[in-house]
Amino acid sequence: MKSLQSRYRVQRAVKLFIVVNTVCVLVPLFLILYHVFTNGIGAVTMAFFTEELGSPTRAMRGEPTGLVHTIIGTFVLDFTALIISLPFGLGAGMLLSEYPDHPLNAFLRIMTDTLNGMPAVLKGLLAWALVVKPMGGFSGIAGGVALAFVMLPILARSTESALMNIPWSIREAGLAIGLPRWRVVLSVVMPASKSGLVTGGLIAFARAAGEAAPLLFTSFGNNYLPNRWTGWFFGPVDSLPQRLYSLAISPYKAWHEMGWAAGLVLIVLVMLSFAVAKFFARERTS
Repeated sequence: MKSLQSRYRVQRAVKLFIVVNTVCVLVPLFLILYHVFTNGIGAVTMAFFTEELGSPTRAMRGEPTGLVHTIIGTFVLDFTALIISLPFGLGAGMLLSEYPDHPLNAFLRIMTDTLNGMPAVLKGLLAWALVVKPMGGFSGIAGGVALAFVMLPILARSTESALMNIPWSIREAGLAIGLPRWRVVLSVVMPASKSGLVTGGLIAFARAAGEAAPLLFTSFGNNYLPNRWTGWFFGPVDSLPQRLYSLAISPYKAWHEMGWAAGLVLIVLVMLSFAVAKFFARERTS
């Protein structure tokens, strides 16, 4: 039997191991935040949120440029993906949780695991084959479909997890008063797991917001605002992660600073999404 002193030594060693690993994780994160903030804050002006990027000569002549079309495009692509993937993700999660003996569940798990492990660039190629090639051009819809492939497995698994946290006694109470099983799921179980479902949706949204590779083959990018609102869905659409990459490899110094600013806005967007998801998760726990 170990002495009390040896147990204390083991406990202190474990605490030190945890602290060292935490520091190893946090230091690179804070370094990234520091560099993005110090390099990009200078370009975050009113013009950044109100002007379009335009041609390189516009920046070289000193005219105000911005990424308003990129910020709007990011929200258009992400919300389009959320609208496309939400019914499929919720349906898959409900089937996995509420009907565990359904014959489709084994196939469904394989498909969600495959989509979850598939590189994002392959999801972009899949969306290119399904949407871009038949439509004959890049579009916001194609970008939304590509990001929907990113969101779908996250929504399915988070929905399954949220529904499984609801006690079975609640379902039995609904069945006891004569409600059919599908009505119990929709009217009792789903409302009871609302905070968990919202958390899963926000996590999927934040994950898709940082993806650039699937959009290279689908929405492609655009330096200008579309002439009509339909251009957001049927024409090339810009997004923050994709624009960040193109600005970073451009030969213009002014565009480099705007790339840092695009990264700063993207980080704030993702952190806000995770913060709201954390709030709903804490509400569910309490």
